[in-house]
Amino acid sequence: MPIAHEFSPDVVLVSAGFDAVEGHLSPLGGYSVTARCFGHLTRQLMTLAGGRVVLALEGGHDLTAICDASEACVSALLSVELQPLDETVLQQKPNINAVATLEKVIEIQSKHWSCVQRFASGLGRSLREAQAGETEEAETVSAMALLSVGAEQAQAAAAREQSPRPAEEPMEQEPAL
Repeated sequence: MPIAHEFSPDVVLVSAGFDAVEGHLSPLGGYSVTARCFGHLTRQLMTLAGGRVVLALEGGHDLTAICDASEACVSALLSVELQPLDETVLQQKPNINAVATLEKVIEIQSKHWSCVQRFASGLGRSLREAQAGETEEAETVSAMALLSVGAEQAQAAAAREQSPRPAEEPMEQEPAL
């Protein structure tokens, strides 16, 4: 998503095959991504391109799994409130192979996209841990901004106190008509 935001597309086209959805056997996918998760991924895509997202169903192997995932994605597109992800999913650490692959992707893509480098340190964290880190980072930035504004105001006040106050100048009067 960071690269997608930096790229800022006019429209997002998704080839939705759902091979990773729960219900597909290992040779056909076997990744066990829940239909609910596909809905949340679609919701994230809707933050791009002013929400202009097109999902094109490519087919699939397990009709029930495809229907469940499609329903979750269409619900997201229709702005229906999505069921939250299970807490176990939010606490789950990413697969070590996925982390290794993402590290390589970040190494290569950071040469072209400035946004990806800041995510390198959080690759092994669960979604909950990553969200907590982002909240903490945002709070730190806000606190530092307040401190710098406060310091600037204190410096300006000290400068005003130390400099002699100019005598009040008379107001200009307009000439009589």
